[in-house]
Amino acid sequence: MIIFHDERCADYRSPGHPERPERVTRSARHLREAHPKWEWRAPPAATREALLRAHSEEHLAHLTAGKNFDADTPFHEGIFDHAARSAGAAIECARLGRKGERAFSLMRPPGHHAKRAQAMGFCYLNSIAVAALDALAGGLKRVAVWDFDGHHGNGTEAICEAEPRVRYVSTHQHPAYPGTGTVSRKNVFNFPIPPDSPRVHQLGTLRNSWACVLAFEPELILVSAGFDAYVRDPLLSLALEIEDYHAFGEWVAQSKIPATAILEGGYSDDLPQLIDAFLTGWEP
Repeated sequence: MIIFHDERCADYRSPGHPERPERVTRSARHLREAHPKWEWRAPPAATREALLRAHSEEHLAHLTAGKNFDADTPFHEGIFDHAARSAGAAIECARLGRKGERAFSLMRPPGHHAKRAQAMGFCYLNSIAVAALDALAGGLKRVAVWDFDGHHGNGTEAICEAEPRVRYVSTHQHPAYPGTGTVSRKNVFNFPIPPDSPRVHQLGTLRNSWACVLAFEPELILVSAGFDAYVRDPLLSLALEIEDYHAFGEWVAQSKIPATAILEGGYSDDLPQLIDAFLTGWEP
């Protein structure tokens, strides 16, 4: 397993904000101790060319302008650089995934809410959309994004829905932030789950979403690995347990399809163990 991580991603914070540096610092410490043979790499920043496949020039300029985006997504000094490194990690993971390597991006900020011209929901640049479009530019014909984060990846959907070579598949709580993800169309497949649904219902929906990914026969699967559908996550009302994330990793491994994964949400204190469960399920 190759982990992309840059300690500088912990250098910004907002007091009381759930997307806090400890999410990645504690997870990095846990994974280093639990898996001393795993390889760690610092990612390069995504190039401007790569970012502009998913975002507008105006948006990139806005990320350095010093103005807050919304109450959840404040401006931080250097946030463009942090987000560009997070996107760069996703690109590198995807490129390794194409070669049959298993790689995971343990970076922040997350990305799946960021739209082409809008930062929102803790997200500034849409790392997984950038990686998907980079893979297409590299010659792939079919790329699937499987988003099991408990919130709908409205930004990924908005960026990718115009690209038929990408299939976007999301499971998420609804109603919940950002209030989208109730309609499936063309290359977008949404699997909303009502809050407080039984765990068995949630797992059945996730199995259906995974079958939808496989039906596309993708050459590469990009996983938006958010861990806030966990039963003890403070932001949602879903029911997954640690062993379920291990099973998701096994599903990816058993598919034999090149794949990679990047961290999105997940705000419980158990995040290090949840990431570990997914990665060990996925590891050969």
